[in-house]
Amino acid sequence: MRRYNRTRRRLGIADFLLGLAMLVVLLATGWTARLRDLAYVGAGQIYVLAVFFYVGMLTVINKILGLPLDYYGFRLEHRFQLSNQKLRSWAKDQVKGWLVGLVIASILVELVYWTIRTEPRFWWLIAWAIFIVLFVFFAQIAPVVLFPLFYKFRPLENDGLKERLMRLSERAGTRVKGVYEWKLSEKSRKANAALAGLGATRRIILADTLLGKYTDDEIEAILAHELGHHVHRHIPKGILVEAGITFVGFWAANQTLHYAIERLHLFEQLSDFANLPLLMLVSTVLSLLLMPALNAYSRHNERQADRYSYTAIPSIEPFISGMNKLADQNLAERRPSRLVELLFHSHPPIAKRIQAAEAWARGQLPVASGQSPA
Repeated sequence: MRRYNRTRRRLGIADFLLGLAMLVVLLATGWTARLRDLAYVGAGQIYVLAVFFYVGMLTVINKILGLPLDYYGFRLEHRFQLSNQKLRSWAKDQVKGWLVGLVIASILVELVYWTIRTEPRFWWLIAWAIFIVLFVFFAQIAPVVLFPLFYKFRPLENDGLKERLMRLSERAGTRVKGVYEWKLSEKSRKANAALAGLGATRRIILADTLLGKYTDDEIEAILAHELGHHVHRHIPKGILVEAGITFVGFWAANQTLHYAIERLHLFEQLSDFANLPLLMLVSTVLSLLLMPALNAYSRHNERQADRYSYTAIPSIEPFISGMNKLADQNLAERRPSRLVELLFHSHPPIAKRIQAAEAWARGQLPVASGQSPA
């Protein structure tokens, strides 16, 4: 377990540093300008098409550079017997992932440079507002458009469990459009469950690896945690947090671009899309600086969702046994060091979650206002 998680962290750090190095090299060597010129040639000097070609070249370079690390990650999952995905299926997913990434990146980048050309003074403010709308839009369509590109889903056939989970969601004040079995076993041996989508696309998805090894009580306890996020309004709160971070990011990007043009003379104008790596670099650095704080906020939300689940189920035992099973099946790190938890964990460690549940059952933890131990 420790070897697996330690290796995964090192792999993630290596991937981050590789992406950071690519951006720095593109800017320091002037290769970004060469790619821009190639894009213009291929696009016949048509600006919008040239932006698309430039984004395409960046994504290809990034994919080629990162492919060895991606493959190592694929082998890592097999080494620890967490994956049963074949190489051919993995390769198809890599291609599909690149294509989806290209489409989304192209849309976002085209919108950024459209706002720069249309309203150069307030482009960052307009782009920020558009990005927030798109963030909500993509979250809404993900279960019906994006997820099915990589996994199969079908309505849950266990009517008893389905009705039980629907009643649980109704008690939480959540309207869901159905309960679906997620065919995760075709690629992974891990287990998971989620409340996916927004509004009309919100649905409960349960991995078949979960359905086959967990009792109905344990599945109910796990889903109760997911519903806890809805009860505590973590989704709208998360959107507000994302809006604030994105606002700061676009403001910082605008200031950096003006400094690079007016003081460093790296680019001739704001609409020169060769400056895209600089925008990405600002975003990357900001994300790195904020990661510990965002992880702390996420862990706070997860603890709140856990406490809701305590009150939503008849007994605390299925929650504890479910957490233990998930930790064993997914090779979750039960007791990471405090530094690792602060820097890398968006969830409290399993050991702390179980200790909190046991303490709550003994009456040693407070519950939310208006709630009492089940």
